[in-house]
Amino acid sequence: MTSIVLRGTTLHFDDAGPSAGLPVLLIHGHPFNRTLWAPQVEALVTAGHRVVTPDLRGYGDSGVDAGPVLLADFADDLVGLLDHLGIDRAVVGGVSMGGQIAMELQRRHTDRVRALVLSDTSAPAETDEGKAFRNRLADRLLAEGMDGYADEVIGKMLADYNVMAMPDVAAHVLRMMRATDPRGAAAALRGRAERPDYRDTLAAVQSPVLIVVGADDAFTPVADAEAIHGLVPHAILTVVEGAGHLPGAEQPGRFNAALLAFLATHVATRS
Repeated sequence: MTSIVLRGTTLHFDDAGPSAGLPVLLIHGHPFNRTLWAPQVEALVTAGHRVVTPDLRGYGDSGVDAGPVLLADFADDLVGLLDHLGIDRAVVGGVSMGGQIAMELQRRHTDRVRALVLSDTSAPAETDEGKAFRNRLADRLLAEGMDGYADEVIGKMLADYNVMAMPDVAAHVLRMMRATDPRGAAAALRGRAERPDYRDTLAAVQSPVLIVVGADDAFTPVADAEAIHGLVPHAILTVVEGAGHLPGAEQPGRFNAALLAFLATHVATRS
């Protein structure tokens, strides 16, 4: 693990694999940290790729902001990290909120994105109802902490049948959620409530795109992934059976096979 002071906060990150390998930036969702990607890091490094996995500001070991953190703030942090590492263009992937940050990075810094990997995410702006929900949840996390919330949503973060069937995975996901600083989670929730609509951004994407979704995702169902695919007809859509909102954790073999095939077939040979 390495850290850098960037844009007023300390970001912690891992940079694994050969420096000359195809760079892949993987962005975790809420309320997790970079260890969510451990199965992907192992597979990608074995395949010869360079993998950068940061803790977003407010999450994991990175510094915490008390005020709202917009998706644009996260995207600008990540471009600063790429600058620090000397990476001009990267494959940018993210799950859930991380997928929306990847879309924001595409919107703000198109020239830095070699390809997109969008897992279990959605493109439209937040609804008024959704804004109110996220702000109420931010208030609740600040007042109560993360434990109750984590226990409530574990059966949606993972497919409900995987909570008991995959105790080690469930324990890891619960640890990440419970360890998140409520201030960081609340700041991101308030910022995410103000996110823009990414549909026009996606419709203009010319670079390769992989869309992945768990077949039983309760938060962003297959229909959301199909809507993104409709905006980006050249994208590859993969539905991962036996998984919910976190297919990279629940079915890493299937997720990694789709990701590695996409990189080998659609990305590695492009300039």
